[in-house]
Amino acid sequence: MGGPVVLGIESSCDETGVGIVRDGKLLAHVVASSMDEHARFGGVVPEIAARAHLHAFNPVVRRALDEAGLRLSGIDAVAVTTGPGLSGALQVGLAGAKTLAYAAGVPLYGVHHLAGHVAADTLEHGPLPEPCVVLIVSGGHTSLLLVRDLVREPILHLGDTRDDAAGECFDKVARILGLPYPGGPAIDRAARDGDPKAVVFPRPLTRPGDDPYAFSFSGLKTAAARWVEQHRLRGAEPSVADGAAALQEAVADVLTRKALAACRAYDVKTLVVVGGVAANSRVRALAERRCASAGIGLRVPPMTLCTDNGAMIAAVGDLLVRAGAEPAPLDVTIDPSAPLEYACLTPLPAASTRAA
Repeated sequence: MGGPVVLGIESSCDETGVGIVRDGKLLAHVVASSMDEHARFGGVVPEIAARAHLHAFNPVVRRALDEAGLRLSGIDAVAVTTGPGLSGALQVGLAGAKTLAYAAGVPLYGVHHLAGHVAADTLEHGPLPEPCVVLIVSGGHTSLLLVRDLVREPILHLGDTRDDAAGECFDKVARILGLPYPGGPAIDRAARDGDPKAVVFPRPLTRPGDDPYAFSFSGLKTAAARWVEQHRLRGAEPSVADGAAALQEAVADVLTRKALAACRAYDVKTLVVVGGVAANSRVRALAERRCASAGIGLRVPPMTLCTDNGAMIAAVGDLLVRAGAEPAPLDVTIDPSAPLEYACLTPLPAASTRAA
């Protein structure tokens, strides 16, 4: 028979994702993206995203249930992203999740979006080692975390981005270089034909005395913009391939350098890299090389689980159900700027909580 079946819903930005998980095993994984609708604006338009979620929600749920060979009556719990994210987009997902939970007569769990990214790796590689260092790199977030038990213990932030996240930096520089949105994949493609040493871009916050785990990519974006501007002032077009390769190298260098430093400082033997930018080929390659040299294990989810998806939310829900977490009340609300402190909105019962 197996354990409880958890349906997860993700709608924090421009992907409507539904996943179904049982006992850490992925039964279904369906995503509908509205990215093409945002591309002509060069970024996500919140109103368009919310409307797209509204149209996609029921078809995506049906496809996920079909993929798992289940009916709604076969679901034992519903998990949904309640923050952080775009307010209207989160509202659509939460309203849909409440409806499904109420109709099926099952508990509802509110999940932190970034905890979902962390849990995505468990669907490929099994339970997270305790402890592990997690590097989250996405369009809106860049964070270094120390994770013990993801659903029972508080998540320790070692460092976060002070301004632009790595994904934001890629998006903004891609626009300057004339590359399409989303910028991350476009930069990655263009960089294949470029020389990463052709341009010397800065490595922010890597000097002695800087915060060893904090990130800042706004200055790197500005340096890239000035490099392009200097070429154009001379009446020349810069090499897009070289600019993309050099930018990608700078971002990958900073991310992996700080992540490895955290592993050494906290005597952690496993680094987990998650989030949309974890799909970047140079970030992956440099992380693999540096982890191998340092004797540190590296875990990165498959590409399909790096970007936003419902499977990762179902994975957190599955862990919460199995840990005996209290469900959220049906009047639970969204928190568009929720800090990552716990994976779940509601605490575990005292008897289930492990001493730190």
